[in-house]
Amino acid sequence: MPANRNALIRYKTIDNCLRNPYRRWTLDDLVEACSEALYEYEGIDKGISRRTVQMDIQVMRSEKLGYNAPIEVYENKYYRYAESDYTITRLPLSRNDIEVLSETVNLLRQFQDFDYFSEMADVIGRLQDSVAVARHHTPAVIDFERNKNLIGLGYLNPIYDAIVRQQTLHLHYRSFNSRIVKDYYIYPYLLKEYRNRWFVFGARVGDRELVNLALDRIKELLLAPEIPYYASKDFHPETFFEDVIGVTKHERLSKATIRFKADNRQSSYIRTKPLHASQTLIEQCEDGSMIFEITVVLNPELYTVLMGFGPGVKVLSPEKVVVEMRRLYQEGAENYKKLR
Repeated sequence: MPANRNALIRYKTIDNCLRNPYRRWTLDDLVEACSEALYEYEGIDKGISRRTVQMDIQVMRSEKLGYNAPIEVYENKYYRYAESDYTITRLPLSRNDIEVLSETVNLLRQFQDFDYFSEMADVIGRLQDSVAVARHHTPAVIDFERNKNLIGLGYLNPIYDAIVRQQTLHLHYRSFNSRIVKDYYIYPYLLKEYRNRWFVFGARVGDRELVNLALDRIKELLLAPEIPYYASKDFHPETFFEDVIGVTKHERLSKATIRFKADNRQSSYIRTKPLHASQTLIEQCEDGSMIFEITVVLNPELYTVLMGFGPGVKVLSPEKVVVEMRRLYQEGAENYKKLR
């Protein structure tokens, strides 16, 4: 079990004491130093016992925390490090420590678009340099999907701040299907990433209808302090996306149970990587194909996912989804007919 904070303060204090060769440290001296440190950092004024410090020294000497501190007693009274340059803050890293640190650094770097993480850039950089030296520049074993050139990432921090501080936003926004820039006044509730694009979910000022806006379509973002913030009691991020593939969901979109057949090339893939959490296997056919069902909102992202499997997936029901899939494929076929 990891040492608690008070214990770590004591270990660090004992370490600082024993690194000072110009003073002879008795057990009582160490008890006093630890008591003062706990009062300074934690406000604990009841002090600690000699037994506690004796146990701390025993732990520091052992392999329990990886210290193996060479603490010795001389003249049957005083404590010191047998190695004058030893300190628990400069321990060699094990191979496992290096691997864990390396992947942790890589993971932290994925969040560099947020100021809250970029403020750690110096620390992360130094960690990365140290780990790289320790690992002899061996390659990373984890790589996260990301798009560093994505437009709109500069809005992540101000929108995040507005959500946390409950501030109304004024956005100049142009969708892909519009030639004009529109004004949106929203109460922001959530930032969500989907397929390397970021979206802000919020209620529109006035009718309080829930909208989701892509950050890469925002032209300008301003605060609207003159409009009091409205905190919705109906929007619950932890459950809102349970019946959604992607990010598009509003009252005009219906929900349905979709039955589809995957051929023997796609069936195993879809079975092991479900299209949605609601996916169930209905039938496993002799030719290796499988029939599945999912219950989701009928949004554009759903059709994009289904179309992505090409002829490997055929929607069986409901009829409205079959008709829409047929229309999409026919439009696609027409595009290729025009090619010479």
